[in-house]
Amino acid sequence: MVNRPHDDVAAPSPGGVAVAGAVARIAGRLDRIPPNRFHVRLATLLGTGTFFDGFDAISVAVVLTAIVAYFHISIGAASLIVSAGYLGQLVGALVVGALSERVGRRPAFAGCLIGFGVLSLLAALSWSSTSLLVFRLLQGIGLGAEVPVAATLMNEYLSTRRRGRVGMFYQSLFGWGLFVAPLVTLLFVGAAGPSAGWRWLFAVGALPALVGLYAWVKLPESARWLAGQGRITEAETLVDQVEAVARRRQVVLAEPEAVPQADSRDFRPSELLHGVYRVRTIMLWAAWFLASFINYGCTVWLPTLFIRLGGAAPSTSLLLTALVGLLAAVCVLTAGLVIDRVGRRRLLMTSFAIMLLGAAIGSLGVGVLAWPTLPVLVAAGLAIGSGASLALGPLWIYTAELYPTRMRSWATSAASGMNRAASIVSPVAIGAVISAGGGVSAIFSILLVCALLGLVVLATMAVETSHRSLEDIAR
Repeated sequence: MVNRPHDDVAAPSPGGVAVAGAVARIAGRLDRIPPNRFHVRLATLLGTGTFFDGFDAISVAVVLTAIVAYFHISIGAASLIVSAGYLGQLVGALVVGALSERVGRRPAFAGCLIGFGVLSLLAALSWSSTSLLVFRLLQGIGLGAEVPVAATLMNEYLSTRRRGRVGMFYQSLFGWGLFVAPLVTLLFVGAAGPSAGWRWLFAVGALPALVGLYAWVKLPESARWLAGQGRITEAETLVDQVEAVARRRQVVLAEPEAVPQADSRDFRPSELLHGVYRVRTIMLWAAWFLASFINYGCTVWLPTLFIRLGGAAPSTSLLLTALVGLLAAVCVLTAGLVIDRVGRRRLLMTSFAIMLLGAAIGSLGVGVLAWPTLPVLVAAGLAIGSGASLALGPLWIYTAELYPTRMRSWATSAASGMNRAASIVSPVAIGAVISAGGGVSAIFSILLVCALLGLVVLATMAVETSHRSLEDIAR
């Protein structure tokens, strides 16, 4: 499919031909470098944000009951605190995502990580439910912007053949964040009691600020982005460093393959909705929203459902939640082994099919088949947690692959904004169902419809991107 001109699409910039040639040259060199210590260091720095994205997503869920009791608020008020954090993430993704196309990936990532850490510490010191809501809102801005920018930067350094596998291993850190948060909560609750344990959990979220300060100095900028800005010498110096690391391991690098030159246009946010990118954007936004609605609708409320509807003790609820997180992390690692072989499209469709199965278990298990509530919640939670991880991990990779360098960070941030929008709506919607007396069947019936819609969208609109250069895919 050819991207046709549109009145709202930016015209080529002065000197654009030379810049386009430099971008293609840089891309060709990067695409044939196998993963090495440079990529490991990069993933370690960027992975901090991904880990704490998962940690933060589940931390508020596992202490929600304690927060309700501590501030003497209703479930509805608690759901607003949850959604406030995700509203901040939506704002951060849209605003800073666009800004990162102008100022670069490195300062956007580091600045957001610092802001997220500082606000997490302030959330730990909250003196009322209102102050906690405000701090969670502001904290979300940093997290919502940092994660898509990090995913973009990681993708822009990975080789064509291993981009899916390495990217998935990096994204698995989100699952490990889901796994670790309940265990840390158990530790803090045991040491400080339920009334103070939630504060210590939020305080742990301040650690990314230290990583952000280090990243401000040490994190390399995207060589692709630098080349697109006309900073050719800086870009080539960075690629020289990546190649030097590979050669020190006795790797014989092939000659760079020819890479299609990208259109030499300036960044325009509206380009997302024009030409070939329109269908891609609609497909991605739908997939992101539906997968995230299912994920957060289940993840945020699952610990509470284990207690309120399943009759589990709080400690049992935390252990079961950790089990869901562990399985999610294992699923992402497993997906990393097969994503380049089976392709992004097939893997994403499989993930929605697994979520559909989990939602069906939850919807039919109690109301129709009269199974015990707690086992149904565990089985449904494990299936949905696994399917959601298999969707959200590849979606970060897939989204960044479908757009050119001039708009990749913005497009990834905008698509992840649908993640954040769903994470705002979903806890409130599910919380309203619970408050209205809705049971397990009602909750999971909503998630079942979302999973079915996602499967249809991907089957009819998704394209395959495996084993293709970013520049070739973006045309």
